[in-house]
Amino acid sequence: METPVCPTCGCSLVRLHISKNQSEMYYYNSKEYRFCCRGCADIFVNNPEKYLQEIYDIVVCPTCLAEKPRGLTFKLNYDGKEFHFCGCPHCVEEFSKYPEFFIKRFSTTY
Repeated sequence: METPVCPTCGCSLVRLHISKNQSEMYYYNSKEYRFCCRGCADIFVNNPEKYLQEIYDIVVCPTCLAEKPRGLTFKLNYDGKEFHFCGCPHCVEEFSKYPEFFIKRFSTTY
């Protein structure tokens, strides 16, 4: 399951408690991108390919909301969806105890 990451700074919008309605939006190459603030959107416009390359493979841990490169995460399939964890055993344990809570946090926050 993916959560939006600001293309400019790489921060998870869920971790920052920024909803879709609160985020800044910009279209590039017919795709919608969401930003944590107007400043990040303004910076992105000047060199979008640079920033898209930097976040190309970033995913967010559903438990601690840490942003990590996909290759450094632990993957777990739950209920037909793929989740990537930061690698900390605590995050996987907590998710396993309360998966509905963490999944809902992603979908209701953003």
